[in-house]
Formats: sequence, structure tokens, C-alpha cells
Amino acid sequence: MSETLALRPEVVNADTPLGDIKVEASLSVIERIYHIGAVRKVIILAVLAGLWQAYGLWLGNPLLFPTFTDTLAAFFENIGNGVIPARTLVSLETLLIGYGVGIALAAVLTTIAIGSRIGADMLEALTSMFNPLPAIALLPLALIWFGLGKGSIIFVLVHSVLWAIALNTHSGFRSVSNTLRMVGLNYGLRGLKLVRFILIPAAFPAILTGLKVGWAFAWRTLIAAELVFGVSSGSGGLGWFIFENRNQLETANVFAGLFTVIIIGLVVENVVFATIERKTVRRWGMQH
Repeated sequence: MSETLALRPEVVNADTPLGDIKVEASLSVIERIYHIGAVRKVIILAVLAGLWQAYGLWLGNPLLFPTFTDTLAAFFENIGNGVIPARTLVSLETLLIGYGVGIALAAVLTTIAIGSRIGADMLEALTSMFNPLPAIALLPLALIWFGLGKGSIIFVLVHSVLWAIALNTHSGFRSVSNTLRMVGLNYGLRGLKLVRFILIPAAFPAILTGLKVGWAFAWRTLIAAELVFGVSSGSGGLGWFIFENRNQLETANVFAGLFTVIIIGLVVENVVFATIERKTVRRWGMQH
């Protein structure tokens, strides 16, 4: 045993110096900037704007397809004269009323559905019938029932919001584990208290998804309804602004109206819903 054992190359001797090994390497400035989600989205939007500008210049027909800079000029001009802000406020006011009523009705339906089998069967039957039905298809009937006013547009907005939110909320409630339900029951929670303190927090990712889908449905339904019937209700929202300028062949203003619709959608999605998501499901560790 006095022979010297040969060192095996795959074995690391603890006494062997490791040298200058960097355990933690710092990221470069470009890598740190790239890891910011907002920066990546801005880069994507800048690329899309560049493609828009390049195609508009290549086509050379502002009446058919204005450039991005022409659209921005029309956008800021209509902001300066107060047209776009006024039309936007009218559209958002109508949207918030329909969206709020839709959320309230969805809450009632899902609470009934989670409390009884008959309620669940009723919700499933109603969503199967009405969820595939386009909301804009109900607008002619809404005009007959509610007349030429905001009521008809609010009716179709409620239809577009209600079923998406109710379906996602009910699916979220059904996915809550029986363990959490039994914990709530052991603490004496019943009915609305069980829904408020156990089911809603546990199912909130699905509820938030339903709110996002409902918002998207309501926003595009509103613009579509205003494109056709916006002036008849006296609203004159963004949809009617787009329609008016289309009739007057002001294509840059049409694109400015569409640009406003896109900006509002981006703000709601990346500011409002992102803030709610960050302060709830991500803070609770329910989403990465």
C-alpha cells in the first residue's frame, strides 16, 4: 500500500486551486435592457411602425394607405382640436356601463351555479346557446326593444361581456380543490362567504382571464356598433368618428381613430390588467 496512487483526471482534489473562476458573471447593459418586458414590447411596436411607414411610402397613395407619420399628424391634430378626446370619453362611458353591468350579472349567475346543480345546468345551457351568438347580431333587436339610444348599445355590450366572464369564472370555481373547500367549510364559511374568501381568491387567475376576454369583446363590439348606429344614439363615439371620416375620404383621420382604439387597448392590457395581475396572482405566487 506504500505505492503512490495515480491521480485520476476525472477526480477533483479539494486541495487543488480552482484558479480564477467567476461564480457569478454580471450581465451587460444590453442584456439587462433586453430582460425588461416593456422594452421588448416597445421594440416590437417600433418595428411594426417602421414597416407601416415603409409600406406607406412604397405605395405612395395617402388616400388608400397613409404613412405612419401622416397618421400621427392626424392623430395629434384631432387631439389638439378636442375631437378624439371627446369621442373617446363618450365611448369609454358607454363601455364602462355595459362592462360593469355584465360583470354584475356574471357574478350573480356564477354564484347561483356554484350553489346548486340546477344553477350549474342553467349556466351551462345559457352559455352554450348565447356565447357563440355575435353580440352585434342582436343590435337590430336591441334598437326595436330599447330605441335609438345608449340602451341598445349597452344591451349588446352586456351580452358580449356576460358569457365570457361567467364561463371563465365558473370554470375557475370548479377547478378549486376540494381541500380548500373543506377548509372553508371547517371555518364555518357558507354561501357568499365561501365564495368571497375561498373560491374567488383560488379561482382569480381564471376570473382575471375572463375579465380580459370580456373587455376585448366589449371594446370591439362597441366600436362595431358605433360604426353603424353610433350617431343614432347621439353618442358619436370613436366608431362613428371612423365612419364619418371614411365617408369624407379622410383616410388619415380613419387611421388616427383606429390608432386611438389600439392605444386604448394597449393601455388597458399592459397597465390596468397588468397592475391587477402583479398585485394579485403574481404576488400570491399563483403565476410566474
